[in-house]
Parts: sequence; C-alpha cells; structure tokens
Amino acid sequence: MTMILTRLRRRRMSENVTTRDKVETSRCGGDAGFTLVELLVVLAIIALIGTLVGPRVLGYIGTAKSDTAATQIRNLSNAVELFYLDVGAYPDDEAQLKALLEPLSAAGWNGPYLKTAASLIDPWGRTYRYKSADGQFVISTLGRDDKPGGTGEDADLLSDTR
Repeated sequence: MTMILTRLRRRRMSENVTTRDKVETSRCGGDAGFTLVELLVVLAIIALIGTLVGPRVLGYIGTAKSDTAATQIRNLSNAVELFYLDVGAYPDDEAQLKALLEPLSAAGWNGPYLKTAASLIDPWGRTYRYKSADGQFVISTLGRDDKPGGTGEDADLLSDTR
C-alpha cells in the first residue's frame, strides 16, 4: 500500500513539474522578441533624426572653433599686455609669443604669462601669428583654410589691441 501511495505522489510531482514547465515555456515562447518590420521602422526613425540633427551639430562645431580662437586671441593679447607692463616693451617679432613662456633675456620679465605652450596653438593646430611694430601688436590666425581672407570658419581672426 505504501508503495502505491509513493508511486502516486511521484506521478503527481512529475505532472506538476511538467505543467509548470509548460506555463514558463508559453510565457517565453515564440512570441518574445521583435519582428523584422519593427526593427526596420526603428532604424528608419533613427536615420531620419540623424539626417535632420547631424548638419546642425557639425555647424555648431565649426562655430565653436572660431569662437574658441577669438577667446584665445583675447587671452594672448592680455598676456602680451602683462608682458609689456613688466618689461616695458612688447615681445619683438623674433621672440614672438614664446617670450610669454620663457624669459629670453628680457629685463623685468616676471612670467610665465601663460600656463602652457598649448595656448600658442589655434583650434586648427597651427601657431598663432604675432607681429609688432611702433608700439603696437597684432595676434592673428588665418582660420580653418590657413589662407588670407575667407568667410565663416575660414575667416581671419585678429586681435583688437593696438
């Protein structure tokens, strides 16, 4: 009798396990996941957003480089003015802007007037141009194209200090 009850219990447990497995299988069955059409619709929406937003973002990057160059030129002009207050003259054309980082035998030099030499490089990777004459100086960059003239990001940027 006990053998029969034990067999019945085992059979019920195995039926419960199979019923439980069937329920879990139906939950995770073939209905899970995305169809190809759904994936294509999502990709089309992402591509549409990219074509609308992409050009605007790239335009902002170009404007940001020009704005950065203008700000750096103002900072360099301020450093040259500090150099002038200490030394009594602007750096000559030979020393260029390097005089803001190294004394180069200038009496009264109290620098460095810039933190790093990277400050002398414009956003397009070229050294800023420096010219001094008759108690005035000009710091400039030729923009993205590295040619005189131009508009937009290719425009020349000059210091306004005289």
